[in-house]
Amino acid sequence: MVFKEYLTVKDIFGPLMLIEHVDGVTYGELAEIKLDGGQIRRGRVLEIADSCVLVQVFEGTLGLGRDNVRVKFLGRGLEIGVSPDIVGRIFDGAGRAIDGGPGIIPDKKLNVNGNPMNPYARDYPSEFIQTGISSIDALNTLVRGQKLPVFSGSGLPHARLAAQIARQAQVPGSPEGFAVVFAAMGITFEEADYFTTDFQKTGAIERSVLFINLAEDPPIERLAVPRMALTTAEYLAYELDMHVLVIMTDMTNYCEALREVSAARKEVPGRRGYPGYLYTDLASIYERAGRLKGKKGSITQIPILTMPEDDKTHPVPDLTGYITEGQIILARDLHLQGIYPPIDILPSLSRLKDKGIGAGRTREDHADISNQLYASYARGKAAKELAVILGEGALSPLDLSFVDFSDHFDSEFIQQGEEENRPIGDTLDLGWKLFGLLPRKELKRIHRKHLDKYYRERKG
Repeated sequence: MVFKEYLTVKDIFGPLMLIEHVDGVTYGELAEIKLDGGQIRRGRVLEIADSCVLVQVFEGTLGLGRDNVRVKFLGRGLEIGVSPDIVGRIFDGAGRAIDGGPGIIPDKKLNVNGNPMNPYARDYPSEFIQTGISSIDALNTLVRGQKLPVFSGSGLPHARLAAQIARQAQVPGSPEGFAVVFAAMGITFEEADYFTTDFQKTGAIERSVLFINLAEDPPIERLAVPRMALTTAEYLAYELDMHVLVIMTDMTNYCEALREVSAARKEVPGRRGYPGYLYTDLASIYERAGRLKGKKGSITQIPILTMPEDDKTHPVPDLTGYITEGQIILARDLHLQGIYPPIDILPSLSRLKDKGIGAGRTREDHADISNQLYASYARGKAAKELAVILGEGALSPLDLSFVDFSDHFDSEFIQQGEEENRPIGDTLDLGWKLFGLLPRKELKRIHRKHLDKYYRERKG
């Protein structure tokens, strides 16, 4: 097919280019921008008004002028080539292999925007995904088909946590294959090297697909990365029948790129300068998780985002919380105490936890253990706060027992090594070990039959 070339560039501003007298072009269509020296850049149609077209240039507009470029529209949207060979490979933000391996010979090319999922065709999330991390598996359980974000802050070990989940996650007892699609947006070279080295050293790369977008790469490219990752995940899940865990970090960097493009388009800003359609845009990413009736595979999402100044009311975590099914919050005070992973369980939540635990999934006592751990830890924290005001002498012996429980909970239950992969049975047994610090009569959220079976008083 022969495509027209346009020399009618009217204006260039930021990462955008305005072209006049264009016909037959559709929204989202790819453009090829050729400079006089033969260099080729790629772009995508953002807006169409009469015969004018607004194109966002992926590689940026530095060096482009109105008189030295030719623009050709390719009649298709942004696509990624997929095949079973894509597993085990590392790509950049434009979908190009960067691991030194051979190019992918695609079985098909898929539009990165995906296909809308019919709500009626959705199946309810109901199977436990084991991450090997006690504070997630026992208290903020991840369920197959769920979207469960991690809210972090600058300097907190969310990168280490993401790598550990990618290494350890599995669906126990499932015959289907398990894959991890890892999308990194706007990260530093050191972070990119950490992720690729960790995946290769531990062997996790053999079941993973990595998309790496560096902070020095064009921000426009950043907007395509989560969509490429999710399109790859949809292929693996719904065509190859795999359970796919998609980890995306850092969604705040993605939203910053979206704000930059919005400002270049001179759109009316919303909260803190983000575009008014930020909620809709994030929903178009997060809602691509789930299970489909009649399909064995599934897509589970763990988006990771950093909260500027640890502010949970910032637009990115705020809107993410509305769309997703809970949140895991990393606490700075736990991190400063040397506790890893520094997961603050009291404000953390998995809204689908009850759908993935219990007899036949984890263990019959899981729900009782989770409820009692929350209640006992909260009581211990409250007693600690009271002691700060009134002094430890104002606490009763029972209060001191709960304070002791909360200290052991931090140091034994939450604290675990980066290489430590705890099976769910070991995690639940550890919960019972902690309950031994408390009088049996205070374990009011646990059924008597479970107390008779598992409770043992802990001496010393």
